Amino acid sequence: MEQSTDNVKAVQKRYQLPLRPPEQVMDLERLGCHHQTRLSFMRTLMRRVMNEQWRIEPVVFELNAEAYGTVVYEIQAPGGIYSFVLFSNYLDPENRNDRVIASQWDLTMALCEGQVDAEQLEQLRENVPKQEAGRVDSRVFVLSRANRSARNFESVVDCLASGRQPDPEQIAKVGYLYRTTAVYGSGKLGMADWGKVQRKYPDFARPFAAEMFTCYMLRHFSLLQAEHIARARAPKTAVAMDEGIKRYFGIGNATGLGMAPFLVHHPVLVSQWIEVRETALAKVVQQGAVTPAHLSRLRDLTARVVQHTREITTDNELQSHNNAVLLEELMGFSTWLEQQGDSLTHWGELQETAQAHWGMETQEVIITLLLELYPELVDSLEEQMGAEEIHDIQPEMSLSAFKTLIETHYQWALDIDFSRQEAQQVFWYRSEEKLEPRLGQCDLDPGKDREMPLAVGRAVQQCYEEVVAQLDRRADLDIAHLLLLAPELKGIVRRIQTMSQRIYGDIQANLVDKDVLPIHLLRCKLAFFGVNKYDPRSRLWVRNTMFQGAPLLSDIGKPFADDWCFPVAPALKEEV
Repeated sequence: MEQSTDNVKAVQKRYQLPLRPPEQVMDLERLGCHHQTRLSFMRTLMRRVMNEQWRIEPVVFELNAEAYGTVVYEIQAPGGIYSFVLFSNYLDPENRNDRVIASQWDLTMALCEGQVDAEQLEQLRENVPKQEAGRVDSRVFVLSRANRSARNFESVVDCLASGRQPDPEQIAKVGYLYRTTAVYGSGKLGMADWGKVQRKYPDFARPFAAEMFTCYMLRHFSLLQAEHIARARAPKTAVAMDEGIKRYFGIGNATGLGMAPFLVHHPVLVSQWIEVRETALAKVVQQGAVTPAHLSRLRDLTARVVQHTREITTDNELQSHNNAVLLEELMGFSTWLEQQGDSLTHWGELQETAQAHWGMETQEVIITLLLELYPELVDSLEEQMGAEEIHDIQPEMSLSAFKTLIETHYQWALDIDFSRQEAQQVFWYRSEEKLEPRLGQCDLDPGKDREMPLAVGRAVQQCYEEVVAQLDRRADLDIAHLLLLAPELKGIVRRIQTMSQRIYGDIQANLVDKDVLPIHLLRCKLAFFGVNKYDPRSRLWVRNTMFQGAPLLSDIGKPFADDWCFPVAPALKEEV
């Protein structure tokens, strides 16, 4: 408890920062309202690629008229040379399946260290298209696959082949030509583990940098492939895609329950992400001068968010309602800004107004916009987004001190009434076929005996009850004695002690409640990735768009403003 308090005071003393409290920040619903920021991994990756002017060129380009074949890009970055290897194969439409059970895809790809020679290329050609059924070695960082968008790809090719540009309004509905169905890294399937990547390859030594770069290269190839096919089909009439439209295309992604356990299994890392984001906000509020130029920029960004939100298409009733509420509140925020004129002198006033008058999502959007105004205060924090997931145990801590630790940092868990059937209605497990996380109903589905340990709140409460019982017997016990008496508590004791030293600690939610919305977990992690345009398909999985609005490979070497959050449909130039 003292350590955590000292951490908060140290950060506040360093910056004189008004950090938001954990009970507000770590609320699951609020985490599910996050949007991308300047600290999101796609944004930080793009700054590195553009500012360091990475050289990315094809060294193998073997595609037929329908763009099936092999492409290898060589990437020269300050820290080394890498290769992006992609295989494009014909896929019968009947076999196109975005679910994890699929075994064939339109594109499969790998990001590798160094230059790929002929022997390695053949090895990759044999294994990469198989994905989980294949095996690669530690020269590979990332393995991924993707399928074409049935609603967009052929339509875009037809437009280009006939000499026309794709319709931006149509792109606004589906903002990508391909969507990923998995992006694997960190030691899976024989690949290099995170420790090796972080130690040997500084260009990808930030969380998920290699995975995000793979998706960025997929986006580049998707645009190139559409143009390639259009030229082959109609060499006399085909046109290149307008660069504004190219930037508006992103990469689609479907994210399900497989991502949710990550946030529970990596609480130190997640707490670090949150702490850095909150530190950035606090720096802006405390140190960011409110000038007419900043206010004008904020008004422009707000108008962009409004248009961006209007262009989101979803069939999900709840998301449609949330988007409508967001739009209404953003319009209220815009009106409030106009009424303030240039009289606003401190961003703390804006924060107070937002919390008093608008919902969580609008509040979090405003945070994204505030961070956007001050790159000089925010961007340097990107180097702090990593953390070692080490959970230490303090066996000498007295049991009475440990009891106080739980009461101080986990009161949210103690407040849950687990005697209610609804509070333990669901359980998490891994499917036998694909080893993917699933959510079961306790009264309907078998497998409760193989439950994944994601019910942190319940484990904390059970631990607390045992601590109270032992203290009733002996007041002088310590953690070592507790674990001799109840060794099954070692994991949760270590977690409590570790996370109590963090400023923000654990996500404050009961993840086995019947009404739990795993989509909030997905949204939180995806926001740190940097995605936008969420389209929930249920409470268990969500479609989204990656890299929409991001610069192109052809933009490397040109002036870079890093201003591509909340992209809106481009206006086509009128033909002369």
